Amino acid sequence: LRCSAQQGAGESSPEFTPELRAAVDRLIEENKIVLFMKGTKMFPQCGFSNTCVQIFNQLNAPFEDVNVLEDERIRLGMKEYSQWPTFPQVYIEGEFYGGCDILLEAYQSGTLEEELERVLNS
Repeated sequence: LRCSAQQGAGESSPEFTPELRAAVDRLIEENKIVLFMKGTKMFPQCGFSNTCVQIFNQLNAPFEDVNVLEDERIRLGMKEYSQWPTFPQVYIEGEFYGGCDILLEAYQSGTLEEELERVLNS
């Protein structure tokens, strides 16, 4: 993981601290849908993140967004946390669901809508 890459003299490497991990755990546990993305739901900063936002909006599914570009520790740490190398990353009901490709495939097949109806009505 690039987190452990050597930094120049005097620079500290960003760390996914136990406190930050606990904060991510809480966020994922307390929200039915969380999207770790580049940008925000109001201003996505990559096409894949925008696709995920559009899917959730189309399904009227409320979700929390986390802009991974705002904090290097989150951006690098989430790759380790989820064991998924890219963003966006979707969590549904406390579990890692996948990235944009998985979300899009589930949306197109209708399984995402069924899953979200179950989750949001529980």
